[in-house]
Amino acid sequence: METLNVQKIVSWVKERFPVDVEGFKSLTNEPVPNHLRHWWLALGGTPAILFVIQIITGILLLFYYVPTPEGAYQSVFKITNEVTFGWYIRSVHKWASELMIVTVMLHMSRVYFTGAFRKPREVNWMLGVIIFFVTLGLGFSGYSLIYDQLSYWATMVGTEIAQSSPLIGGLAADFIRGGAEISGNTLTRFYILHVVILPATLAGLVVIHILTVRLHGVTEFEFEEEKKLERKTFPLFPDHFLTECIIGFLILYLLTIMAILFPAGLGKPANPLITPEHIKPEWYFYASFRWLKLTNIYIGVLGQIFFAGILVAWPFIDQMLEKKFPKMEMSVWIGFIGFSFYLILTVWEALA
Repeated sequence: METLNVQKIVSWVKERFPVDVEGFKSLTNEPVPNHLRHWWLALGGTPAILFVIQIITGILLLFYYVPTPEGAYQSVFKITNEVTFGWYIRSVHKWASELMIVTVMLHMSRVYFTGAFRKPREVNWMLGVIIFFVTLGLGFSGYSLIYDQLSYWATMVGTEIAQSSPLIGGLAADFIRGGAEISGNTLTRFYILHVVILPATLAGLVVIHILTVRLHGVTEFEFEEEKKLERKTFPLFPDHFLTECIIGFLILYLLTIMAILFPAGLGKPANPLITPEHIKPEWYFYASFRWLKLTNIYIGVLGQIFFAGILVAWPFIDQMLEKKFPKMEMSVWIGFIGFSFYLILTVWEALA
């Protein structure tokens, strides 16, 4: 009797959702190249896991956050000090954000130094760079919502930098601020950006990014130990899927340790009349901040816009370099110099 009932339920579901299960399996269960058993070559899934953790913790924080100048700081204070496990949720959200930026950087570095951005994967590299910029935007907008002294004045500096951009600087700064100066409109706009626009944009870009990887396939590499293997691939389900699940649990463990040892702090409430002695952005903007100090606001902004353009268009620049300097691996040397320059500026600003 119970078997008949189960069969009826299954038949009812199949009739209303006529999914070709076998076809779906063949579509999704793509063989994965053996080199992706090495975690550092399969870093793309790690930022995605961290993004999901941020969405979940972010939704939990939304139940208590008040996006107004009068209520923002007090609500963050309440989350940190009064809400049960509020400090933990906020700390996990903060550290997941920072680890996501780190892993996106590492993933881009892996793709760059292994030449996986080359034809026919130029568009996917460009999508990845835009994903990186959107991730930085999420970090900056989220930091600004705390509405303590440092986040308020960091927002002030950020909008002043935007104002110095050529041609559209004034319009961009006024749009971000919601007027001529930092106000409640600014907080509302950062809130909408952080909670709705940037996450939706990032999710859409990630979907397109994954689809593009599926269309072109993963760039294949072969290590000495893999040459001896008869099978050159392994199944996506369950092998690779379970590996990503294990990585997800390890990430949660690491985030918990970081939340306990280094919980998210909270400074004094934002005060437009008192400028803090040392205004610094989050660490991932240290290099940009130091560059602005070494130059001036206009050259600094133009230099960063130029760098962003170079990064987006790099696959096509690489093609020209390959034609002019064949077998010299100019991209590797330029990438090494560029990364070293970024690292030097970051450490310099951190120690300043």
